[in-house]
Amino acid sequence: MTLANGTPTSPTRIAAAREVESMHNAEQCSKAARTVADHSSDASDCLRLLDMLGLDPADGKRR
Repeated sequence: MTLANGTPTSPTRIAAAREVESMHNAEQCSKAARTVADHSSDASDCLRLLDMLGLDPADGKRR
């Protein structure tokens, strides 16, 4: 398989790219959960908003 620019890919490169994407997604979810928590009026509101966004409350814990 090759990229659009003609660069060959390998299973190792694909796995590495997926790992980077997964780490980026986890960081974005963490930031989103903290932002929701910061702007919620109370714990119930926070949980409801996190649920609507498909975020886990544990995502907001600092890493």
